[in-house]
Amino acid sequence: MKVFIVFAHPELKSFNGSFMKATVEHLEKKGHEVRVSDLYREHFKCVVDEKDFLNFKDGDRLKVAFQSYLANSEGKLTEDVYRTQANLAWADLVIFQFPLWWYTMPAILKGWFERVYTCGYAYGVGVHDETHYGDRFGEGVMEGKKAILAVTVGGSKTHYSPRGINGPIDHILFPITHNILYYPGFTVLPSHITYETDKAGDKEFNDSLNAFLNTLDNIDTVVPIAFRRQNFGDYEMSSLQLKEGLEQPNETGFDIHIKK
Repeated sequence: MKVFIVFAHPELKSFNGSFMKATVEHLEKKGHEVRVSDLYREHFKCVVDEKDFLNFKDGDRLKVAFQSYLANSEGKLTEDVYRTQANLAWADLVIFQFPLWWYTMPAILKGWFERVYTCGYAYGVGVHDETHYGDRFGEGVMEGKKAILAVTVGGSKTHYSPRGINGPIDHILFPITHNILYYPGFTVLPSHITYETDKAGDKEFNDSLNAFLNTLDNIDTVVPIAFRRQNFGDYEMSSLQLKEGLEQPNETGFDIHIKK
């Protein structure tokens, strides 16, 4: 298996850093090929601007999506974006590892998606007609590849439960798992969450690590999140709303977009 790890934490001596290194060692020992993109050590540029598009003309108005499409179609993206897209094309499994900061990913990782997911590559592709609305949400450039989040959280599991003050963790991560990973076609596996990492000792670290490594060792049997596919009958194409009656009784919000 070819595994690409996108790692976003500023400290290698952290829980995250140790977790990532142990994961790499385990995978390589098992005979897998592993590539790591350590965004902080690479000083990955995480702000989109005109420098991202080598065909941008000084003095023009920057329309990001349009310029992204032109640069993508003309082969005028930057080297770091092409290198990352090559790693994504190479990988069978992509692991995104990061701490949950302010209920989302660190800014450097958000910027990674904004720069790497260029128009014509990850979005804005495919046929648009009355039966099909582009290659996304179950189709796209990542179709056939698996992705999983490995997330550390400061709060307790009860804080992120259905009745917890922060809301359910799966809902907090939905904009990432569904709207970012599933969008271009990844098969998204259930996220691996480690709670209360600031208080974690050796036992908590090893318990979480071993559970994650067990998931990786049995990756072919892990049941993915059953997100509904956009273009295969569940949604009205005119409005992209879920058809009436497909949700469970009293089911609302993000939950209706997952088949039960």
